[in-house]
Parts: sequence; structure tokens; C-alpha cells
Amino acid sequence: MLYNVGEWNAQKGRQGVNKARIVQRTEYPHIVKVEGVCGGDAIIEGTRIAVWHVVDYYYKVGMTVEEFLADWDYLNPAAVFSALAYYHDHKEEIDQLRYENSYEAWLEQHAQPA
Repeated sequence: MLYNVGEWNAQKGRQGVNKARIVQRTEYPHIVKVEGVCGGDAIIEGTRIAVWHVVDYYYKVGMTVEEFLADWDYLNPAAVFSALAYYHDHKEEIDQLRYENSYEAWLEQHAQPA
């Protein structure tokens, strides 16, 4: 289902800038794709936290769900677990984004030949 961000914010009782952005809901609660936010990649609803970012913190850094909640107190456990579930069902998509946003990819693009 697609929503205009202004309409979506009004439904959620939120105020803010009424930008005409399209919110694409996914089959996962708390996970949406918003045109113009994080490149349209999957994010936790109402944030700019990309699913690939959650996955990196969880699997690469070893951050626990409790640590997520302590650092980002506006999140709830269901949103974090939904991001992880989305990853497991969209592994190829998210792993590609993880690579594109990695230091290794940056080095490949910007490394100067010796």
C-alpha cells in the first residue's frame, strides 16, 4: 500500500513538514520504503534507520536488541526484530546495500593506485 507522507503523518497524529513522498508499506510491520529517504531502501517506519544499518550493528558489531533500545529509545523491540526478519527474507537485497555502504566499497571507489 502506498501513502503520501503528509497523509501518513496525519493518520499517526504527527506534525511536521507535509512533503509529498510516497510511503510503500512492506509485508513486515514497522518496515517501509519511503521515496527520498535513505535512497528508498527499507527503513524502520517513522525513522531514517535503514534495515541494512540494523543488520550491520546486530551481526557485524554484535549489538543486542536491548542495546538498540538503550541507544534509540524511540524504537521498540518489535521494530528491531521486524528489521531483522525483513533481512532474512530479503538477504540478497540487504547484503548488497550493506556492501554498497561498506568501507571496503568506499576503498574500491576511491583508492588511489600505488
